[in-house]
Amino acid sequence: MRRWRPLLFALGLALTLALALHVTDFALTLWQRLSEASPLFLTLYGLLIALVAWLVLRLMRPRRPVAAAAPPPPDAPQIDRQLEAALQAGLPVERYRAELAELERRRAGGRVIVACFGEVSAGKSSLIRALLPGAEVVVSPVGGSTRTIVHHVWTSPAGDELVLADVPGLNEADGTLDAEAEGEAVRAHAVIYVTGGDLARAELAALDRLLSLGKPLLVALNKADRYTGAELALVQARIRERLAGRAELVAVSAGGTEEVLRIGADGSETRIERERPADVHALGVALQRTLDADAGALESLRDAAVFTLIGRELDAALAAERAARAETVVETYARKAVFGALAAVGPGTDVLIQGWLGMQMLKELSAVYGVPAQEIDLKRFLDLASRHVGRRMNLLLALAGNVLKAFPGVGTVLGGALHAIAYGLIFESLGHAAARSLASRGALVPGVAVHLFEDALGEHLETRARRLAALVVGRARSAEPGRDADRSDA
Repeated sequence: MRRWRPLLFALGLALTLALALHVTDFALTLWQRLSEASPLFLTLYGLLIALVAWLVLRLMRPRRPVAAAAPPPPDAPQIDRQLEAALQAGLPVERYRAELAELERRRAGGRVIVACFGEVSAGKSSLIRALLPGAEVVVSPVGGSTRTIVHHVWTSPAGDELVLADVPGLNEADGTLDAEAEGEAVRAHAVIYVTGGDLARAELAALDRLLSLGKPLLVALNKADRYTGAELALVQARIRERLAGRAELVAVSAGGTEEVLRIGADGSETRIERERPADVHALGVALQRTLDADAGALESLRDAAVFTLIGRELDAALAAERAARAETVVETYARKAVFGALAAVGPGTDVLIQGWLGMQMLKELSAVYGVPAQEIDLKRFLDLASRHVGRRMNLLLALAGNVLKAFPGVGTVLGGALHAIAYGLIFESLGHAAARSLASRGALVPGVAVHLFEDALGEHLETRARRLAALVVGRARSAEPGRDADRSDA
């Protein structure tokens, strides 16, 4: 092969040279013909070449993944349907009814409500006083909490009423919003977030949560008078970078007092406090612009936020209730599988597929999640699970034998105990996989559910086997001959 390399190299070089000459000849011929063409033809030809090049580049450009459109917020009829479903499931709905009543009360009041958040050191309350001088203060205690929400009610010269809600902002521990604070933000038309400098991680987390409510949000950078011009520009640029255009930023000064050092004519030094002038004009302008943009849109955004919060909580409560009911169903059928194996005529009786229990458990789980039970899907899932069990049965039986060693003196009275424990593990895993598929997909998808079954079959296997072994031993011992007589003698 090595002796052929010079020949192959020479052949490749000759082909390359021939191709270069052919392309050169073609290019020169084309250039000659184009030089003889009319200007109109040259223009059309150039446009055609540009169009082809643009199409090629567009086809070769990697496509950006299209983000899935966010689902529309729920409306009043949808919330009513969710409340009805929660009632049928036996869930308490009084709190949600009260929230809807509060929304209706605020609608009737006709006041524009703005929730104001911020950390203790940010000067939130001072900013509100500077923004609404002479406002009436109304303290609203939050039920079940020692924290309060203070409403500042202000009437404009035109007679319009504005309410600024001074809301407890960040929890001290992790920077998240507590339920009462988030609820007030949900009920408001707009939100102001006050910060004293660059946004910390906890403030960013709270802002992300507030922005997710989908309503106008203003970020007020307070204490702007304490920065030099260059420093203020730097801080503002940093905050705007973090906000990424999701909220408007304004620089303000809430005023207050400051301590200064006064030097007398004799050189003596005296520390005194003096008032710092407030400058909240920019915030007032931004707030007025936000509120004047579209009153109807503000109402719609506020209603949508309330409905979204209620819908989210109802979904979570219903999911938790269904999960609890599904767990009860799985536990019931796992016990039935255990006792069925103990009562089987011979060990190895196929309780999972040949028996009736597997199908009944899947039907009951489908009913828990309100999904029509498709016989073909149930049978397909059981068939796929059965094949996987066949490969794992020896391992399950060996595990059952090991955990039974923790119960000395059981002897041979247990009969089909090994199979009973194995079937209990299988039914638990089968039920948990079906419930997860029904909860996440809204259907029992056999291909997905069998992968969930494989995962569930390996979860906390030894702990579950010990619990089932205790059930098996207790049941078997209670059925021993003379056991009742011994108890009566005792």
